[in-house]
Amino acid sequence: MEKITDKINALPEGANYFSLEFFPPKTSMGFANLQNRLERMSQALRPLFVNVTWGAGGSTATKSLELAEICQRQLGLTTCLHLTCTNMSRALIDDALEQARALGIRNILALRGDAPRSEEYRDEGQLPEDDSNKDFTWAVDLVRYIRKQYGDYFCIGVATYPEGHSDQSHPEAQDPKFDLPYLVEKTKVGADFLMTQLFFDVEAYDKFETMLREHESGVFKTIPIIPGLLPIQSYQILKRVSKLSHAKIPADITARLDAVRRDDELVKQVGIDVLSEIVDHLKGRPSPTRRGFHFYTLNLEKTVSHILENCHLIPQPLVDDDDDAIELTPGADFAPPVGVQRSKDRRRLSSINSGPRNRVIVSKPSNASNASLEAPEDEAGVPKDPINTRANTLAISEGEGSLGREATWDDFPNGRWGDARSPAFGEIDGYGPSLHVSTAQALKLWGHPIDRDDISMLFKRHIEGDLEAIPWSEQGLSPETSTIAKELLALNAKGWWTVASQPAVNGVKSSDPVFGWGPKNGLVFQKPFVEFFLPSADWENLQPRLKAHDQITYFAANALGEFEASSEEAVNPVTWGSFTGKEIVTPTIIEAVSFRSWCEEAYSIWREWQRIYAPRTKSSALLGELRRDSWLVNIIWGDYVEGDGLWRFLIEE
Repeated sequence: MEKITDKINALPEGANYFSLEFFPPKTSMGFANLQNRLERMSQALRPLFVNVTWGAGGSTATKSLELAEICQRQLGLTTCLHLTCTNMSRALIDDALEQARALGIRNILALRGDAPRSEEYRDEGQLPEDDSNKDFTWAVDLVRYIRKQYGDYFCIGVATYPEGHSDQSHPEAQDPKFDLPYLVEKTKVGADFLMTQLFFDVEAYDKFETMLREHESGVFKTIPIIPGLLPIQSYQILKRVSKLSHAKIPADITARLDAVRRDDELVKQVGIDVLSEIVDHLKGRPSPTRRGFHFYTLNLEKTVSHILENCHLIPQPLVDDDDDAIELTPGADFAPPVGVQRSKDRRRLSSINSGPRNRVIVSKPSNASNASLEAPEDEAGVPKDPINTRANTLAISEGEGSLGREATWDDFPNGRWGDARSPAFGEIDGYGPSLHVSTAQALKLWGHPIDRDDISMLFKRHIEGDLEAIPWSEQGLSPETSTIAKELLALNAKGWWTVASQPAVNGVKSSDPVFGWGPKNGLVFQKPFVEFFLPSADWENLQPRLKAHDQITYFAANALGEFEASSEEAVNPVTWGSFTGKEIVTPTIIEAVSFRSWCEEAYSIWREWQRIYAPRTKSSALLGELRRDSWLVNIIWGDYVEGDGLWRFLIEE
């Protein structure tokens, strides 16, 4: 397959292009649904290439390589694999590069990852010479190594930051001029293209690109500089991502979004306009190379599809084939990811899953009464008649008609308690478990705890708004969660540390400033639930009471992988909305597969927190002990009309 730079250079003079970024989903059903989504988007949108992310420390290595194989070999997409180089096995870097070459991948985005911390990250029994930090401290070391080992086989990209790279321990250094010497070095030792961090401030980007093009070294004079853009999926996601990336949101954009923040559909529409305006502005800038755009899709398709069509970025086919049915990729002889079924031949034309309402894509049809709301994964979105032209495939990606509603059923992502079948399920960055703060910032926030009371105080301060973040939440309590702050404080006083919760809501208007979401003119509902860590001894006492109550559904697990549930088959929509002219929308679902996925991450965060302290210190020992001697429990109360019953049950024990 081709290198990215070769494909760029082969474009006509003055042409524009775009690329799309995806992360490996956390569940097997998410993987299957992303494969269907990728196939549809590749046909409808025709990106020049796609990126596949790689978790810091190699945390998503296996899934990243599986997704890259699907993109490169099964779908025939030119693929760029992200690769970090710190805090992991040295052999993993070589293995990833060899596997990439074996798959025909010719493009690598070389990244550092988290700051090197060998003592904390070295696994027990790992030899010092297998520590990647021995040879790799910065991304430039990885670029240099790839060039030494593979010559010109790989086209290498590196990251750059229009507003400066943010190291939270030295925020005053967030200035692109501070980063410039490092970027020059990365380019000189072998980088072929630059890909930027997301931004919304076009003036800052204009200054940044001009600075590079006019730099005295001359290394940036003709190199492709690809701006990174984040389609706005929701107001909350925008705020979270901009905070984590330290990307400034200009006042005019903030004002436009603030005016519609209570209406999720309008937020998307305004977001499409904002991103379209940014793209059109950048298209108007003079450039010595073809102008490209990189979109961080968050594994969603509707918003980015609208932006690409608005900005006329979707390339025209070489021949006029819009009247011809697209032949979707038949099942090829490639091994799918673990847990993902092999694709069947998609050429047959079936109408069995083209109904007029949203359907959850499942691996196996059930015999339940709601089976009509399910679509088998190998048949979802397949049209009844031969109408799968490129134009119609684009309409589906944009959510048009019943097929479009089915394809974009997860259009309202809701964090880790969205639908586990969605490719976007889980934390929205896809980079694996992380504290989302630097070591210095973590120490400033959480100090050096030495006993359980110190941990309880951190959770208490977070609920009361005195602490900006805890390891499981980098943001303060939402206005909605603040309505049950008293109840959460009571649980934390028992040593039950809460990490997720929501109050009961019964038919509140969707425009409500605290509980509202979705389009206007709707009503929203919520079952109350709470999730917390508690000592193993407390869990032994609590579980029989949970089993005996007819309003309670629960899931529980520990660091050893032991799992308990009131029913492993239970599927619990805990947030839903009824909107004028629309089907019922259920953005938040808690079930065994989503809880298991989150539980693995939650206990990994304990380990990440432990790693900021030197081994054998009191703080490190405490966090290790708490991780081993705790259960994570999620409790859902079925009666959303009398939702206070959950808190009485737990607090008045």
